[in-house]
Amino acid sequence: MTVPVQEQGYANGATAWWTEIGNEETPELQWPKNIDVYDRMRRQDAQVISVIRAVTLPIRRTKWRIDPNGARPEVARQVADDLGLPLVGDENEPVIRTRDRFSWSEHLRLSLLMLPFGHSIFEQVYRIDEAGMARLRKLAWRPPKTISRIDVASDGGLVAIHQHGNEKPMGVERLAVYVNEREGGNWLGQSLLRPAYKYWLLKDRMLRVQAQTNDRNGMGIPVYTASELPESVTGEDRTKREADEVAAGLKLAKGLRSGDNSGASIPNGAELDVKGVTGTLPDADKPIRYYDEQIARAVLAHFLNLGTETGSWALGSTFADFFTLSLQTVAMQIADTTTQHVIEDLVDINWGPSEPAPRLVFEEIGSRHPATAEAIRALVDCGAIKPDQKLDDHLRTVYGLPAADPATAREPLPRTTPATEMK
Repeated sequence: MTVPVQEQGYANGATAWWTEIGNEETPELQWPKNIDVYDRMRRQDAQVISVIRAVTLPIRRTKWRIDPNGARPEVARQVADDLGLPLVGDENEPVIRTRDRFSWSEHLRLSLLMLPFGHSIFEQVYRIDEAGMARLRKLAWRPPKTISRIDVASDGGLVAIHQHGNEKPMGVERLAVYVNEREGGNWLGQSLLRPAYKYWLLKDRMLRVQAQTNDRNGMGIPVYTASELPESVTGEDRTKREADEVAAGLKLAKGLRSGDNSGASIPNGAELDVKGVTGTLPDADKPIRYYDEQIARAVLAHFLNLGTETGSWALGSTFADFFTLSLQTVAMQIADTTTQHVIEDLVDINWGPSEPAPRLVFEEIGSRHPATAEAIRALVDCGAIKPDQKLDDHLRTVYGLPAADPATAREPLPRTTPATEMK
């Protein structure tokens, strides 16, 4: 049997299968025009903003750590220090202050922009310290609006990216690229907002119609009726006077406004009426609510529709659990990309590709439990937080308790036997 060591097929090319899937038929959503569209969506619409925050804030809020994963202690410690994250089991150890001021929380916020834009690209920048070790100086964000071209190999792998105004391409060896729902060689990804676009567009139009309807019909439409001229006025003079009065009446009707000092003066025999709407105006509220519901459904955030879509909170926990699973998947993608293209690159530069590398892990989203008095008492009574330091650290993390302080530790009070037990 011949062992295949080279690829015969391809994932990127003129007839690549992903190009058929990734072809965008809507002109304004074709790259790079879609970047401006998605930027407007996430900045202008309250429902879209709520949806994006519902997806990103829990991921940003959860605890992130470095798991040694079999790496030597000095390797794991340097990676943790460069990323500004604690090691698993050493949560009580303070994170050192580095001169490069790399912020994991800020990097995480920017990396999650792959959700609205489809991709979020960073350039790795290092410095050499006094010991000759490469230290992570920054992961410099390269905004989607600055990307002019992406070079992709025939097997679908990323080769380099180009920026407007920068003739020198940036090779994949110095990049960390987060892509949402990448297929084949499509390193532009797909925006989380793509399924919600048509509902956002229709909602925007409906809001404009609703505003115009209220503006035109809220007070009514002023109608001026000219007075009858004397029969003695005839000929061209009559025609001129009628035209002048109609013109003056139209100006009066157009300038009519409500307010404390509003009013009008008209000739004897003329009439000025404010006419309301006859018939029924279209109800724009229902379609607007429907469009909001569909925008939330696009990201599985059904719970944002509770009270409007279902009229009840009965399914709230089921919706929230399903949504939390989707957040876990996004966080896992962030962790995998950072481990492969930031942590392993850092280890390869300093210790070589054969050195075991740590990995980025995160606390399960939604796993934080309330530290109730009963739970704390149970932990103390059964001695669960005493056997070893790692278990103590874990339980304090899970229950949100402060770090242990041996200098101020106190012996637990003796348990008082309840009166019911004495009987």
